[in-house]
Amino acid sequence: MSTSTWFEDEDTASNASGNPDRPHDAINLSTKEFWWTTMDEREKTFAVLRTERPITWQPPFEDGLIDEPEDYGYWAITTHRHLVEVTRRPEDFLSAPSILMENLPVQVIDAAQSIIAMDAPRHPPLRRLMASAFTPRQMRTIEDQINANAAMVVDNLIQKAKESPDGWVDFVAECAAPLPMHNINDMMGIPDGQRQEAAEWMMKATSWGDPEYAGPTKDDAITMLFDAVVYMHDLAGGLIEERRANPGPDLFSSLCAAEVDGEQLTDHEIGSFFVLLTIAGNDTTRQSLAHGMRALTTHPEQRAWLLEDLAGRMSTAAEEMVRWATPIMTFRRTASRDCELDGIRITKGDKVVLFYSSANRDELAIERPHELDLSRHPNPHVAFGGGGIHHCLGNQLARFQIRALFTELLTRCPGIEAGEVELTPGNFFHVVKRMPCRPFPS
Repeated sequence: MSTSTWFEDEDTASNASGNPDRPHDAINLSTKEFWWTTMDEREKTFAVLRTERPITWQPPFEDGLIDEPEDYGYWAITTHRHLVEVTRRPEDFLSAPSILMENLPVQVIDAAQSIIAMDAPRHPPLRRLMASAFTPRQMRTIEDQINANAAMVVDNLIQKAKESPDGWVDFVAECAAPLPMHNINDMMGIPDGQRQEAAEWMMKATSWGDPEYAGPTKDDAITMLFDAVVYMHDLAGGLIEERRANPGPDLFSSLCAAEVDGEQLTDHEIGSFFVLLTIAGNDTTRQSLAHGMRALTTHPEQRAWLLEDLAGRMSTAAEEMVRWATPIMTFRRTASRDCELDGIRITKGDKVVLFYSSANRDELAIERPHELDLSRHPNPHVAFGGGGIHHCLGNQLARFQIRALFTELLTRCPGIEAGEVELTPGNFFHVVKRMPCRPFPS
């Protein structure tokens, strides 16, 4: 079932965007060079745009995987208030056909984005169905398992550090990546062994811009993306068949048994949601954990404050870590009709890209946004979205995991330190590929 189904007509469903005669802004947010730098470097540019011209017309992303001859660019939304407004106007700004600023093969989008790239009328009932697994009450029922997984990954981190000649070990590989991997797969009911291979494929699926994973050519990257989603749908297909015959207490079984408007979900719909959950559920938490650990190292006064009352202060600290990391940097919407945004005329079919990493540093919305403040409250960040019908389903799960991991880690390794991060280049996830750490500095 194609995400283009949710458009008002086929013209809107295409990737055509904008007027070829509309001039692009002098500041270009679409170059690879811009996205291959650090968040701090990009923030210098965002700060200028937020102050001088917060809504600008930008060229298409440079050297994307798929060339769209009629893609003339997108509107860049850099302020907190404009981002929130767009997310709360779903009738004007649609999520279909894709939430990525970069053009990818439509088959990959259809197989991987599920409800995140849907609109009414299909989106509301599917979201209600899937949201039932992510309520605060449901999270509390699996809190013990989340805490157990946090203890397990810290055990492994400490053991690997003891075996290391210099005491250094990769925090991403031993903590940040396996914790959400186990928690998501526990919820879905994915057997151990299969979950590790699935995580490896999903790492590839989110690294299409990284030559280490994707290879040197666009064809290599496209092939890798297809292989990743085919693997995940094949894995889902086998599990769907098994759960329909022998249902259990897991989310896969619930999805197999569920009905929307009197009809069961198709295998493709379940598989697409599985891909979305595996990617989003893993990567958002993983990046928050990695960037959060690095922030505790570079801001020792904040770590000291947190350690004074770890149990009492961890919730506000986790919220600030998510803001600081901003694990998803951009999301795209598409105009369903001619409309206005703060006086700017936007035409039907125009792409509109939300820059969360800019909005989370917006001085008019967040006091002292360039300072890490683990005591920040309230914290009006938009790392889980700006509200509205597409607000992150897994936000409570992410919060539970961050609190669990850092509570376990800082209780057992209060002096842990992290080295420099190695980032995966890209404009979507704020990916930390590797980051060395020493649980017990000498």
